[in-house]
Amino acid sequence: MEILLALSIAIFAGLIMSRLTKMWNLPAVTAYLVAGILIGPYCLGQFGVPGLGFISHGDVEKFKIISEVALGFIALSMGNEFRLSELKKIGKQATVIAIFQAVVATILVDAALIGLHFIFPEQLPISCAITLGAVATATAPAATLMVVKQYKAEGPLTKILLPIVALDDVVGLVVFAVSFGVAKALEHGHIDIISVLVNPIVEVIVSLALGALLGFLFHFLEQFFHSRSKRLTISVGFVFVAVALSMLDIHVGPVTIEFSSLLVCMMLGTVFCNLCDFSEELMERMDRWTAPVMVLFFVLSGAELEFSVFKDWVVILIGIVYIIARSAGKISGASVSAKMTKCEPRIQKYLGITLLPQAGVALGMSMTALELGEAGIIIRNVALFAVLVYELVGPTLTRIALERAGEIKAKPIPPRAQAKLEGKK
Repeated sequence: MEILLALSIAIFAGLIMSRLTKMWNLPAVTAYLVAGILIGPYCLGQFGVPGLGFISHGDVEKFKIISEVALGFIALSMGNEFRLSELKKIGKQATVIAIFQAVVATILVDAALIGLHFIFPEQLPISCAITLGAVATATAPAATLMVVKQYKAEGPLTKILLPIVALDDVVGLVVFAVSFGVAKALEHGHIDIISVLVNPIVEVIVSLALGALLGFLFHFLEQFFHSRSKRLTISVGFVFVAVALSMLDIHVGPVTIEFSSLLVCMMLGTVFCNLCDFSEELMERMDRWTAPVMVLFFVLSGAELEFSVFKDWVVILIGIVYIIARSAGKISGASVSAKMTKCEPRIQKYLGITLLPQAGVALGMSMTALELGEAGIIIRNVALFAVLVYELVGPTLTRIALERAGEIKAKPIPPRAQAKLEGKK
């Protein structure tokens, strides 16, 4: 009963908040996040009534499987953007920009935080600065995709944005593994080549291979089903399978084989959309089916946001420097690389702003960083602070950038409303 009551309150809170924030023209993503904060441990949860909001972060953690599945559907949609016909046009540009802006963000954050280290050597060790530089690469695909879908954004910027956000996670995994390996060497006095180079490369390769295999199997099995409902059902089933298999953790000697659910589901969608001629129609139907799941995902994300980080002013200062340096890196890196690859002026101007949202992947990296002990706790708190700011502000900035790029069209006035306006005149 308590579980169902908590989920129903989460859905209704998200929907009600989306109506309220519509008055300020804020994205629905922001509304859901705010709803999550309101029913989370720091607001409604303070009353301590089970089922009425979320009492603690442990209470929110119970619903982690919903977030995992939602990210699977998001990654599948991202993979659907990697059509060969489109990749021939923008593939090279997207790859160059994805790598360049991530590396520039890492360099600027590293430089800014290493400079800050000399002011606060105890509170900000070099290992923290290097690791946070790698965390800066990550962009939140969920918030970006939701804004694009809500406003039905369409145009050159949108077309290149989604592949870049997807590729960004691949780049981020590799950069983080290398930087984190160096950070551990600084903390413990030795460097592990396998964890720095071998494991991240293996993770990318096996994730893409598993996703490709599932994509071929998906295409093969869907040919035996012809009704829309059954094809939708098998699509959902494959996302569940992909997310489940991504949780495997295999050890082969000193090498750890792990899977990224984002990469697996993204590759699943990529292979399927290039083999199936009705994949786009199927994705549209799936978007309708997954709408409540997405609401829950963002409300739960809002409930997870950690406000206790505001207790330490040093963490806030480090977080502000991190946010400024990362934002500068993303915006300048995207702009310079867009010019290098001869993208349209509007892409050069507005792409970087759309890459600012940050959430799940960054938090996952910060969880791994806890292996550094006290330094890891600092990294975790700074990442939590940054995610709190980026998740609340990022979606709105993405909407504004897409609007100014001319890729969000004004909604036509319904005939009845138009008649009323004309009658008043």
